[in-house]
Amino acid sequence: MDPSNFQSMKHLKLCESSSCTDLPGLDTGDLDSPDFNGVEESGSDSEGRSDEDILTMKPVESKVLTVDMVNEGIKVMTYAVRGPLLIRANEIEQELKQGVEKSFKTVIKANIGDAHAMGNKPITFIRQVMAIVTCPSLLESEFFPEDAKLRAREILAGCRGGSVGAYSDSPGIEIIRRHVAQYITERDGGIPADWRNIMLSSGASEAIRAILKLMTNPGIVCQKKPGVMVPIPQYPLYSATLAEYGMEKVGYYLDESKGWALSSSELERSIREAKKRCTVRAIVVINPGNPTGQVLSRKNIESIIKFAHKEKLFLLADEVYQHNIYSPESKFYSFKKVMMEMGHPYSSLELVSFMSCSKGYMGECGVRGGYADIINMDPDVMGMLQKSISAKLCPPILGQACLDLVVHHPQPQDPSYSNWTSEVQKTLNSFAKRAEMVANILNGIEGMRCNVVQGAMYAFPRVMLPERAIEAAREVGQTPDVFYAFNLLEETGVCVIPGSGFGQEPGTYHFRTTILPQESVLMDMLDRIKRFHVQFMKKFSDN
Repeated sequence: MDPSNFQSMKHLKLCESSSCTDLPGLDTGDLDSPDFNGVEESGSDSEGRSDEDILTMKPVESKVLTVDMVNEGIKVMTYAVRGPLLIRANEIEQELKQGVEKSFKTVIKANIGDAHAMGNKPITFIRQVMAIVTCPSLLESEFFPEDAKLRAREILAGCRGGSVGAYSDSPGIEIIRRHVAQYITERDGGIPADWRNIMLSSGASEAIRAILKLMTNPGIVCQKKPGVMVPIPQYPLYSATLAEYGMEKVGYYLDESKGWALSSSELERSIREAKKRCTVRAIVVINPGNPTGQVLSRKNIESIIKFAHKEKLFLLADEVYQHNIYSPESKFYSFKKVMMEMGHPYSSLELVSFMSCSKGYMGECGVRGGYADIINMDPDVMGMLQKSISAKLCPPILGQACLDLVVHHPQPQDPSYSNWTSEVQKTLNSFAKRAEMVANILNGIEGMRCNVVQGAMYAFPRVMLPERAIEAAREVGQTPDVFYAFNLLEETGVCVIPGSGFGQEPGTYHFRTTILPQESVLMDMLDRIKRFHVQFMKKFSDN
């Protein structure tokens, strides 16, 4: 039967299965024979309509769900990391596959910190255990080391029915939560962590969203919109989530001239201005920084804790890059450790810290594993949080398993320890080398300035754009940094994210690039950026 020939469809009976979605929709209300509501063989009905008129669907005038019904927060939210530049980069990739001639052969997507997509190899032990828990018959295989099998048995014993295909408790598998608490205790020099306050999550992002969702009600005392302080530049998850939840983003600027450090006076300025328009509930700190790559000093952390205590703010510490420290002068301090060592009254501050297996040396972005360590939360609010996350059933079990292997990794007595430490150190050393390479080369380009990449996975260089380039951007309705990034993509195939997607001081222009491409690809990318920048500056020179 040919669906394009309406005559051949006259005796078609409607499918009883809902899978027939490729056929025209028909009104079955009066169908009691294959003659379609009395359609005669003459080709017209009693009202003089032809078969073609009857079988041609009129376009629906309006959908039931329309844009004006959509949450206003979703309408205004943006997420620059996966925005128009990435969409265009994907289109260019397809054009290259179709044989379209360009001045480059490949697209380099430096827009996101996706380690494995950039060719970085997974840690063997993590994948061995994840393979076994997915296919338990591998426990009988001689191919896997005994400690990998032992770890797999521990995880499977914590799963209902001994299967990673079963649901877990909403906060996660108990044995894994206990391991997370042990990891935090050891990391913080013996300061205890309570496993009952550990919430596992689908990556750190979902845990962050779950905590922010608790703060959306304006409250009884003050009816102003709730606000959250976030660093500028910031990871767009925060601005997007606050927009979606109808909350106010309260930006505080990091000081680029001082290696993206934070000053108490800037915090005071930010909250003073914000109080005129919203009720500030919380402050977010990203350490090590994304997109800026800085590592906060202990003194900086102490000043933030004192500020949060003075202003009665809930503190969210995004610490997903805690393993990614490259500068010899830098050291990671957890907010929990510093807060507890400061003693009363600061040790009673309400704090949630976040960690993920997507970053660090692991780079397991796709398995979606993370945790939140919840400290000093009101018991009634904790009950609300538990109720909220229960509606999502549970985090992915394989993500929980992956996280378990990060916080409960091989020890010196284990067969896999030597290979584990070798792979981890090799990965982190390579990241450190690439971080130094990126900053050095970008700083060698005239009209560009980049701070040392102390940690995390990104550089955030400043571009000194000439006035003619700024005017050209305005003429096409783009911000100058977006204009620069789109030109870079079209002419070189390098996809970076403009600084406006993260926030930046007015009158300054930046872009974020990841340091994760393999060294040969990274050198190629930096060479493309350099050649483009020289030509761009020459083209738009004010001279």
